[in-house]
Amino acid sequence: MAEALLEVRQLSRCFAAVDALKDVDFSLDAGEVHALIGPNGAGKTTFIHHVSGALQPDSGSVHFAGRDVTRLAMHQRVAAGMARSYQITNVFRGLTALDNVALAVQGRSDAGSSFRFWRPVRSERRLFDEAQDFLEQVGLADKAAIVAGQLSHGEQRALELAMALATKPQLLLLDEPMAGTGPEESARMVELIEHLARHVTILLVEHDMDAVFRLADRISVLVNGQLICTGTPEAVRNDTGVRRAYLGDHL
Repeated sequence: MAEALLEVRQLSRCFAAVDALKDVDFSLDAGEVHALIGPNGAGKTTFIHHVSGALQPDSGSVHFAGRDVTRLAMHQRVAAGMARSYQITNVFRGLTALDNVALAVQGRSDAGSSFRFWRPVRSERRLFDEAQDFLEQVGLADKAAIVAGQLSHGEQRALELAMALATKPQLLLLDEPMAGTGPEESARMVELIEHLARHVTILLVEHDMDAVFRLADRISVLVNGQLICTGTPEAVRNDTGVRRAYLGDHL
């Protein structure tokens, strides 16, 4: 039986008079792709913010790899083995693709930092060789010298994944990786996530139901800040409560 890598217990968060999350219990097993779905405003991104450390809960706890990380800052969770992507692509648009990933490699605690010694970053050949390897993993090896702002939207999404992978995470939090991509770029992103899933555990938030049901080992459904169902894709597909609350005729 797979070991639980992430456990969220009774997580609650209120904004003004709105309960964004209500006593959410959630677990994710090592090695799986677990998708979190729900209508707009359900609390999915708020949930990801709490897992990644961008927000602190009113009550409840987040446990990662057997450790209570509820009060850890984002950078501490990255050091512990979490990485995430965002709904809005978060890359350095004025730097090349290689430089973007090299900065992520450099930021990893075991990679050292040239800035600490005031040496040019490009003098560290190992750093850039490793960055090139991550670009290759996401299919951008031939785009290394291109400025990130000149890449297509789908390529920028892939670059963001390369930057996340450069932190060598145990858990990858993907917040709508297909957002804003066309059919061809979405198909390439699905294939990329399938490849990554062989190497890293993934929590996936996504509105593309075809992608969700192709990628996920398990699916949890969040509605109005509450989890109403967790199960295999087939179980979720056939759950009458899920259909009534969210999926309707899409399944």
